[in-house]
Amino acid sequence: MKLDSKYFDGIRTKRKAKPEAATAAPTCQWDGCERPGAHRAPVGRNAEGQFFLFCFQHVKEYNKGYNYFSGLSDGEIARYQKEAITGHRPTWTVGVNKESRDSPLHSKADARFASSAAHTRMKDPFGFVAQNGTPKSRQPRARKLKTLEAKAFDTLGLGASSSSTEIKSRYKELVKKHHPDANGGDRGSEERFRAVIQAYQLLKQAGFC
Repeated sequence: MKLDSKYFDGIRTKRKAKPEAATAAPTCQWDGCERPGAHRAPVGRNAEGQFFLFCFQHVKEYNKGYNYFSGLSDGEIARYQKEAITGHRPTWTVGVNKESRDSPLHSKADARFASSAAHTRMKDPFGFVAQNGTPKSRQPRARKLKTLEAKAFDTLGLGASSSSTEIKSRYKELVKKHHPDANGGDRGSEERFRAVIQAYQLLKQAGFC
C-alpha cells in the first residue's frame, strides 16, 4: 500500500486496553481488623502450604506465639527431629542388603542355630563364653538413657531400673494426686499433671512400660 493511498487515512489502529487496576489485597483475617492482609503466616502442622493473611501489625503478633510443635510431647518432638535429618525418608544400615537379610537363608533363627552349633564344638577352658553359648562381649548391657528418657524418669520420681509395673503404679499415683479436680484448679498442680502424662507417654513409646 502506498502512503498516498486513499485507504491509508482510513486505517485506525486498535487501541491498547488499559491495564486493569491492581487487585486490592484481601482483608486481614485477624478478628476485628479491616486493614489489607498482604502478609502470609503459616496455618500450622498438618496444613503445610496453607497460610493466613494478616496485616503487618498482626502478622508480627501471630508469629510471636507461633509454635509448629504445639501439642506434641517431648518424645514426639525428638522423633520428628531425628526423622527430619533424613527428610522423613526411610533409611537402612550401611552395607546391608535388605533382600538378602530378609531371605529364609539369613533368618535370625538360622543364625542362632549356626552360632549355637559353633560354640558347642568350641572349647572354653577359661570361661570367656557364657553358659548359654553367647560370648560375654555380646551379653546385653544396661540400656543407656537418652536425655528425654532420663528427664521422664526424674519427673515420675523413679530410677532407670524401675520395672514396667512400678512405672505404671507411680503414674497412676501422680495422676490421681495432681488431677485438676482434686486440687481446685491449682495452676501449678495442672502443670505438674501435664508433665507427668507426657513423661509416661515418652517412657511408654520408648518401651519401658
